Amino acid sequence: MESVVIGEIIAGSMFLVTLFAVMIGYPVAFTLAGMGLIFAFIGNQFGVFDFTLLIGLGSRYFGVMTNEVLVAVPLFVFMGVMLERSKIAERLLTTMGQLFGSLRGGLGISVVIVGTLLAASTGIVGATVVTMGLLSLPAMVRAGYDPKLATGIICASGTLGQIIPPSAVLIFMGDLLAGANQQAQLSMGNFTPQPLSVGQLFAGALLPGLCLVGLYTSWVVLKAVFDPLSCPPIHMTAAEKRGLFGRVMVALVPPLLLIVAVLGSILSGLATATESASVGAVGATVLAMLSGRFSLRVLNDVMRSTMLISSMVFVILIGASVFSLVFRGLGGEHLVEDILSAMPGGQLGAVIVVMAIMFVLGFFLDTFEIMFIMVPIAAPVLIRLGIDPLWLGVAMGVNLQTSFITPPFGFSLFYLRGVAGSLVSTLDIYRGIIPFVGLQLVGIVLLWVFPQLATWLPEQIFGKTTGNTVIEAPAHTGQVPSGDFGDLFGAPDTDSQTGGDFGDLFGVPDTGNNRSGGDFDDLFGGSQPIPTEATPSGPESPEQPQSDFGDLFN
Repeated sequence: MESVVIGEIIAGSMFLVTLFAVMIGYPVAFTLAGMGLIFAFIGNQFGVFDFTLLIGLGSRYFGVMTNEVLVAVPLFVFMGVMLERSKIAERLLTTMGQLFGSLRGGLGISVVIVGTLLAASTGIVGATVVTMGLLSLPAMVRAGYDPKLATGIICASGTLGQIIPPSAVLIFMGDLLAGANQQAQLSMGNFTPQPLSVGQLFAGALLPGLCLVGLYTSWVVLKAVFDPLSCPPIHMTAAEKRGLFGRVMVALVPPLLLIVAVLGSILSGLATATESASVGAVGATVLAMLSGRFSLRVLNDVMRSTMLISSMVFVILIGASVFSLVFRGLGGEHLVEDILSAMPGGQLGAVIVVMAIMFVLGFFLDTFEIMFIMVPIAAPVLIRLGIDPLWLGVAMGVNLQTSFITPPFGFSLFYLRGVAGSLVSTLDIYRGIIPFVGLQLVGIVLLWVFPQLATWLPEQIFGKTTGNTVIEAPAHTGQVPSGDFGDLFGAPDTDSQTGGDFGDLFGVPDTGNNRSGGDFDDLFGGSQPIPTEATPSGPESPEQPQSDFGDLFN
């Protein structure tokens, strides 16, 4: 059996064994790294893996530690936890519930709106679901809401922070896709690929995220129209209605200002994602001070939570680096490319397969676990097949959001179950989330049918900066590709030296009569002497070009 086939078999086995180990409960970070090292040893024994590839791990880890983009992750986490401690979510839920509660389905719509605002200002799924579960679920149950509808609205709205920027998932997705896009473009012969930034991904995810908000709201409206008993209105006293507008403004304006400061600075180009994250962290601290909720104890709790969440994510990232390096070293990337390229339907078939795998993994694994395993493996292949990396990142983000709400191991379901108590049953939570999982799939279909949802806003803000334009490698016809350094990568021309600013440094010495006059041509030319008179055996040799220092090398 050929070594290539053996390597691909080992790579496929490593992928399946790793998934099995993660699903039965082994810690993800250590499973990824451990399986990578185990299968690296196995591959080395079969002669299909070179241990020297592992030397690259040091530079990878150093790159993670010095990556300015990833600095935004702990800053955004700090911002979200600080806002959760400042009780902004509580005020929003109370006032929005009073504002819309007199309508059928109004309380459910208010939960969706608050989930959207918290997603755009915190991005912390656990904190959002727990807060809305503690405050909204009792109110919805008292108002006579169907427990299934109430729990589905809370769980789905609480996960919007995974796709609506600023989102830690999108930050890591942007970093992973930037590397995957560069790798894919280089393999296709494009040595100057257009970069993909986190800001572009934020802009691309904004409209699809708002589409999901619209789908959730539409579902609540449909339930209110066709099943009014499932979401009845709440009755407010005159005292509760008095001064409602002022309370709404007090609760709504601070998070809106923070959202404008953070997202506005990114989308307007005034700040990078990392710089805007620092603005958000400072802004959240100021809001906590203004609300009277700030203290050294609160600050200590926020920093501890930030450290725990950030450490968990980065440890998984480091373990995933070992896994992806060994997987590619074994030839697994070629195996994935062969499988996806052979799918019926071309691009559509390949995308459906990858999305289906990620969707199924969402039943068992966390968002970050799926992302760190699947994106480095599948994204370069899909980009080589012609998929826009920006669209791909947004579509994967929407798909990964479902991992928080799909039974049996959706984290949002666990969060709500932990605070719901006896108000609802676990079966109600599982049954209630099913329509919203379907709405997520509708969102992915809309992205495929209307890709402009993900690409239009980034193009308006940043210009056309992504795409899969391929610069074909030149055939060996003697023509050197153009560009300042194109001659470094082309076939050497034995007939005429052309093109690049330094083409004469790297050309083949000319043995004929056609020498181009580069500034330093005479330093690196052939060993022919410069004749001062005609040779007796042939016609007079052409005059050789002279430079200021040509006589030093006679």
